[in-house]
Amino acid sequence: MIPIFRITLAIVVLLTIMACDRPVLAEEQKAILVTGASTGIGREIAETLAREGYFVYAGARKQKDMDALNEIENIQAIRIDVTIQSEIDAAAETVKAGGKGLYGLINNAGVYFGGPLIEVDVADVQWLMDVNVYGVMRVTQAFAPMIIESKGRISTIGSIAGILTGNFSGPYSMSKHAIEAYTDGLAREMEKFGVHVSVIEPGNYDSDIAKTAVEKIFADKKSFEGSYYEEELTAWANRPWDRSIYKSPEEVAEAALHAMSSDSPVRRYMVVPSEEEAGWTINKAVEELVQLNEWQAYSYTRDQLIEKLDAAMAPEAAADD
Repeated sequence: MIPIFRITLAIVVLLTIMACDRPVLAEEQKAILVTGASTGIGREIAETLAREGYFVYAGARKQKDMDALNEIENIQAIRIDVTIQSEIDAAAETVKAGGKGLYGLINNAGVYFGGPLIEVDVADVQWLMDVNVYGVMRVTQAFAPMIIESKGRISTIGSIAGILTGNFSGPYSMSKHAIEAYTDGLAREMEKFGVHVSVIEPGNYDSDIAKTAVEKIFADKKSFEGSYYEEELTAWANRPWDRSIYKSPEEVAEAALHAMSSDSPVRRYMVVPSEEEAGWTINKAVEELVQLNEWQAYSYTRDQLIEKLDAAMAPEAAADD
């Protein structure tokens, strides 16, 4: 007679094997939407998530880009221009009809524009904000109910330019600084639903973000004549704009994967390709701290500031108040 424990063991082993061999059901595969996924950082994020087994809705505007994305396993291209509400609403209906729900949203679509703040065309800055800020708000509002239902994740691609500002990059930095405030506000509002919110702040990586800006800059070069900054603008416009000289954005995609998958996601992911860029950003943040403290009625001493820094770096302070 076969001992009962052997029968039990055999059943356990059989069930384990069956569980390992069982294909992942569609409803168990977490779905993530990535906007601006046709090239650069967005494409790298979409492909990385798809390789990790997520089902990725990859937002794009052009049919040829959508066709290319649809060739990739675990990716379904979806038409989204973040400035067109009807396309966003249609995309939300497509995701609902897909039956997988939506666990994650990565707001990546963005553009660049620069120039002297006292001379740039306000209409150009409005276009920049419409994509980089209002586009993020439109998409997040449309997909928030699905994210809340799944107790999922929302992440936006900001920039170290949201902390510091390069020469004639004031308009772009304004838009990315807005994303810093947006992230903090949204994180507090979504906390009650169990939804984690983060911002990813890349430095200089290979991407197509400057392509449209270069076209605008070179189309308007004649407008440099008579500018207060004619000499500086000419040098700025003639600098190397080919971002292929920078590292490919795998590190940014890894941060996005952590934001979507980690049991301990963080609020801010600064991702830079060099110690130099890390130094620029941290130094600027420290400089702002000093400036905030230096002229006010309740200034802290150096020792008090260090105590606050130590407290902020303590493990128990990892979760924001």
